[in-house]
Amino acid sequence: MAKLFQIPQNHPQRFVLHNEVHARASSIPRLPVRASYLALTLSNDEKILERPHLKALCERFGVIPPGNDADHFSANFDAFQMSWEQHGEFSTYTFYAYDATDEPFEDPALSKVPVDWLARIGGQTIVAAHAAVVSAEEIRYQDETDLSPLTAYFVGNAVAGSKVTGGAASVFTDFRIHVDGFSRFLVVNHELKTAQAGRLLHRLFDIEVYRVLALLAFPIARKQYPELKKADRQLYAITNSMTQPDADDAKLLDELTALAAEVENQISSHQFRFAAASAYHQLVGQRLTDLREVRIQGIQTLGEFLKRRLDPAMTTCNSLSHRFNLVSERVSNASQLLRTKVDIIIERQNQGLLSSMALRAKMQLRLQQTVESISIVAIAYYAASLTGKIAEGLHAAGWPIDPALVEAAAIPFILVIIAIGTKLIHKNIADTTDL
Repeated sequence: MAKLFQIPQNHPQRFVLHNEVHARASSIPRLPVRASYLALTLSNDEKILERPHLKALCERFGVIPPGNDADHFSANFDAFQMSWEQHGEFSTYTFYAYDATDEPFEDPALSKVPVDWLARIGGQTIVAAHAAVVSAEEIRYQDETDLSPLTAYFVGNAVAGSKVTGGAASVFTDFRIHVDGFSRFLVVNHELKTAQAGRLLHRLFDIEVYRVLALLAFPIARKQYPELKKADRQLYAITNSMTQPDADDAKLLDELTALAAEVENQISSHQFRFAAASAYHQLVGQRLTDLREVRIQGIQTLGEFLKRRLDPAMTTCNSLSHRFNLVSERVSNASQLLRTKVDIIIERQNQGLLSSMALRAKMQLRLQQTVESISIVAIAYYAASLTGKIAEGLHAAGWPIDPALVEAAAIPFILVIIAIGTKLIHKNIADTTDL
């Protein structure tokens, strides 16, 4: 018996994160099996209505519905089995049927689902696919070099396929939407176990939905290409004008600012779509690797078929996104250069203005000194005159003094007093300026 230990309190998300590896299990009880797959893009309001719609189906068949916070759900509904998953920008419904049928795609699993409930599922269909796991004897596929028994299932279209899962099965598809609105996957069972079959179907459906979601960015890339060329030409015209000696820097800076805003708007408007496309493309590659494909002579493998068509589109998207980022960097660099040029011009203008102000201050100082000198003479004159008037008054009062002599003798003292006073005033002004 295992020992029990007292360990610290569990993290609130410990069990949820631990059990995440067991989520969305692709389990089917038996073979052969037919599967129908729907991937729907939904608005936020439509996502809210998904669970009540699922609950209605569960109540109809007496099945326990998913919880309010559940993002995946699987259950058996009498004649069919259903799995539901809610992802970031889409939801998927996978329906399984296990009754025998002569034609893999004549009676798909979706035909077992109540029509009225199916019609009220919200969202827009981005992927719809049927798949069937059958034995080689059922479709009379005995020789892998003879693909003629498969022709009827794909209406004569060119087929891509390969041996997968270590040779336990062969997968065939034409990657086309047929008249019923569904693409088709035919899985020929050689030595598949039920668990392998469930994982294989899940991977095939993942490849189908992720490749389509990745391609959502491609029309945007084609639409944005003229905008990229336009922005590139505008940037060249602006940088070329910057080299001209008579360029209007203020006008060029305004044009660069407007161009930067336009480029950043283009990047921010579509950055999510391009980033999502890159992530979905990586998932397609991972799922193809998980298939462990082995070539069947005479036809392309699924990986080769998708690589030839999907990779160029993704390269275009990645290239356009990268080039927009480069244009944004170049606009930023040009803006910095132009601002530096404008700052240097402004600095030179400021230096000239400061030099002019310094010259004016020097001239004002000299003028002030001249005025000060004249003022000293005037003050001395009026002080001497005042002294002479005082001496005349004393002489008239009987004092034995000569007014003219007193006035002349007072002038040196008056000048000394004025000089001392002026010096004290200058000292007080200097002390105030230092403070």
